[in-house]
Amino acid sequence: MRSERWQFTGHDGQTLAARLDLPDPPPIATTLFAHCFTCGKDVVAASRIAAGLAAHGIATLRFDFTGLGSSDGDFANTNFTTNLQDLLAAADAMHAHSMAPALLIGHSLGGAAALAAAASIPEARAIVTIGAPFDPGHVLHLITANLPEIAARGEAVVSLGGRPFTIKQQFVEDLRAHDPVASIRHLGKALLVMHAPTDAIVGIDNARQIFEAARHPKSFIALPDASHLLDRRADAEYAAAVLAAWSSRYVVAVTRGEVPALHGR
Repeated sequence: MRSERWQFTGHDGQTLAARLDLPDPPPIATTLFAHCFTCGKDVVAASRIAAGLAAHGIATLRFDFTGLGSSDGDFANTNFTTNLQDLLAAADAMHAHSMAPALLIGHSLGGAAALAAAASIPEARAIVTIGAPFDPGHVLHLITANLPEIAARGEAVVSLGGRPFTIKQQFVEDLRAHDPVASIRHLGKALLVMHAPTDAIVGIDNARQIFEAARHPKSFIALPDASHLLDRRADAEYAAAVLAAWSSRYVVAVTRGEVPALHGR
């Protein structure tokens, strides 16, 4: 695998940092990866899954959302809607380089973002969610104790993963405004839901709700004993191998001119 540093313009004109992981031969397909809430492109799950996909000939672009990692901007001014806009900007950047993403992968809240943005990325033939919440508003349970202060003052500094983040009321309201059923019901793309049955952060029932809301073709793969962050190498490598095999029916086939029908039942 070889890796290239990328950058592109995000939703508000800020420069976003990205990394493109490529197999040594020309890639047979391209993927866009959306990371988990307050994580970044270099989180263990993202980097190991990208490496695993490269081993199967699939290129992956992973990037830092506005205000996170090496990207410019202020996280306090972002929300779920701006994440969707950044995701679409990343897809546009790939398209401009003749690498439009055929596959979208989203981890945790990034999975909810991939589902919500999928209809606006026509080149994408398949979506994979990993430990994703059914409702983006699920992440508010992480800051339940801070919600009264946020409502009263308009914002509050909260600790997430041991790091301080400023969360504003507009962030809370934006999460609550999204309708997950509408976006999932009208994907028009193949869907793979991957989830650990023992996920302590985003419960397995979220996978059931996503799966039931989606139309065929859809699949579910359990990630036995994996943590929410897929921080064990074996779990990330297993996820990469499985999703590479699954997506070949929809993504790799397209690059070879064999376009499968998506019935959407």
